[in-house]
Amino acid sequence: MDHHIPVHALPEEIQKMLPEEKVCKYCGVSYLILHEFKAMEEKVKAMEKEMKFYQGSVDREKRLQEKLHSLSQELEQYKIDSKSKTERIYDVGMQLKSQQNEFQKVEKQLSHLQDELKIKYRQSYIFRLCFC
Repeated sequence: MDHHIPVHALPEEIQKMLPEEKVCKYCGVSYLILHEFKAMEEKVKAMEKEMKFYQGSVDREKRLQEKLHSLSQELEQYKIDSKSKTERIYDVGMQLKSQQNEFQKVEKQLSHLQDELKIKYRQSYIFRLCFC
């Protein structure tokens, strides 16, 4: 707290005043320190208000830390889920590729068998023409 040190001494007329003349008859506080006392009261009120604000800040900070912790846990779970799903997609992709390769082999066999069937059909047709 700031403490005011006077640069000049009190005027002589104030120094010569009787003590009863320098104090408040209601509260007994010296007029010379009453102003400082009132200023200190205002500072205390301001500091109390500031303390309430900071108390609220502590509570908010605690809630935010809890929320951050919760979100971090969720993020970790999502990462694990994502990795699992990525692996599953890779496996399904490999199965699909294998099925496509198998399908292409069957298509080639079918095409080959159709060609053989055409050849056999022609041979049969020619054979019937020749022996009929």
